[in-house]
Amino acid sequence: MTLNPIEVSVLLPAFLAGMIVLSTHVPLGQQVLGRGIVFIDLAIAQVAGLGVTLAGALGSEPHGWTVQIAACSAALIGALGLTWTEKKWPEVQEALIGVLFVAAACVELLLLANNPRGGEHLKDLLVGQILWVTIPSLWPIALFYLAALVLWFGFRGRIGLIGFYVLFALVVTQSVQLVGIYLVFASLIVPALAAKRFAPKLKLWVGYGVGVVGYVLGLLLSSIMDLPTGAAIVVTLILAFGASVILSLIAPQQMRASTGVVAAVEAVIG
Repeated sequence: MTLNPIEVSVLLPAFLAGMIVLSTHVPLGQQVLGRGIVFIDLAIAQVAGLGVTLAGALGSEPHGWTVQIAACSAALIGALGLTWTEKKWPEVQEALIGVLFVAAACVELLLLANNPRGGEHLKDLLVGQILWVTIPSLWPIALFYLAALVLWFGFRGRIGLIGFYVLFALVVTQSVQLVGIYLVFASLIVPALAAKRFAPKLKLWVGYGVGVVGYVLGLLLSSIMDLPTGAAIVVTLILAFGASVILSLIAPQQMRASTGVVAAVEAVIG
């Protein structure tokens, strides 16, 4: 299999975009899974998408600063609201996250109801347009994600609950516009699920490994078979997760995590 120069010029920026997204989503996804608030990423992503849609409905340019401000503001409002509900009603936090997701999605549909390009806009928000990114457009996001990583790995013990939600909201807002809601969710949760089966010292390595393999295979699959890129990457991420499950079953005991999840899967498979 060989790729012509045109395909390489398209796939390389898309690959770099995927690596930039994974850089923050792998560690944040493990935190999300550990806290048991799995659907927060979908909810915040949908709220950020609502901000983009609202700005567009008010006449803003698709990639202008007004759209960025609207998306970040919407995501921050959603994140701060979830911070408050987690303190007030922690026992129903996951249900409230689901309500936020549904509410944001329905309001977005209402805003797009009379838009002749509403279906196309909704598709872009869900599955993204990762093949349309350019390397120059990735620099601001890469620098922001670098700052987010420094904050997370250097000061995550000090930022508290509000700091986590704010950081998460800002990161997800950029990712939604880059790769779409579905791929944001998959990039956060699938590598985290794979890493959960391995020892703590290997979790980040496994998460990044599953993410990289999933993105590379998805981009190649979409290029060879002319398939929607975002959907293809989601599927190959899940396949990479499946491979990691098999690997965890044959790995030495010291490399594996002794968790209820691992025990349950081994019981089903064995």
